Amino acid sequence: MSDIQHHRVYIIGSGPAGYTAGLYAARADLEPYMAAGIQPGGQLTTTTDVENYPGFPEGIMGPEMMQLFEQQAVRFGLTVEHKMVEKVDLSVHPFRIWEDDDEEHTADTIIIATGASAKYLHIPGEQEYLGRGVSACATCDGFFFKDQEIVVVGGGDTAMEEATFLTRFASKVYVVHRREELRASKIMQERAFKNPKIEFLWNTEVTEVLGDGSGVVGVRLKNNQTGDEAEKAVTGYFSAIGHKPNTDLFTGALDMDPVGYLLVKTPSTKTNVEGVFAAGDVADPIYRQAITAAGMGCAAAMDAEKWLEAREG
Repeated sequence: MSDIQHHRVYIIGSGPAGYTAGLYAARADLEPYMAAGIQPGGQLTTTTDVENYPGFPEGIMGPEMMQLFEQQAVRFGLTVEHKMVEKVDLSVHPFRIWEDDDEEHTADTIIIATGASAKYLHIPGEQEYLGRGVSACATCDGFFFKDQEIVVVGGGDTAMEEATFLTRFASKVYVVHRREELRASKIMQERAFKNPKIEFLWNTEVTEVLGDGSGVVGVRLKNNQTGDEAEKAVTGYFSAIGHKPNTDLFTGALDMDPVGYLLVKTPSTKTNVEGVFAAGDVADPIYRQAITAAGMGCAAAMDAEKWLEAREG
């Protein structure tokens, strides 16, 4: 095992938040280091076309966009390693970090940009057609389903919000819910019930996403009361059963909300531990957009820089 490496800024996770933090920290001469994880680029790497990020009038593929983010940050001095962080000790300073190859690092500051993962049903066809008709982000991908029929899975506020938003584009939105009543708030329910483009399929579960090799062509449905099965022709499938922030690593060490999102002291990116900052979807249950994540990444790097300056006098 090699000597312990020390960093002034250690970034956990990549994606728009991590890379932007890396860019700003590198330009501030802080020689940031990033453990990019096994899916560098985060959720955007599963998004085919990104059309709502300013500066790309023709749109850009998600993976390509993240490559550009990385190249820019690396050009200014970010070190990127495609490692997973296995364990952290935030009770000591400098902080201690162990990567998946047992390599140990220490850091003066940590920026957490581990993101959140959309929850899926893990049914056949779901992962296969991710980005090709399967999505978990209506605001990212709704535009691609103009005048098409689609399915939204879920019964909470997220599902009602996504379904209602999608009616701007789709000709028909089927909300598939495994129970006979929604968990969503009354106002969200009423909005969805009033929408003529939304049809509810109660006590129903999607058991398979059907495709033709290039995209989604339908779903297989099962009524959990009668056992009846049927196929429905749709070109889009939206999972709206929530997101899980990737924060298991910090349980017991950092303050979180009941779902697991890291709590930051707004209007900053500071967590409850001095010198530890959080940016992007890991601390954002509301917006969850590439551009808001990038903005938080910028703020986290600036917060870390100020914190280091104050400490180092």
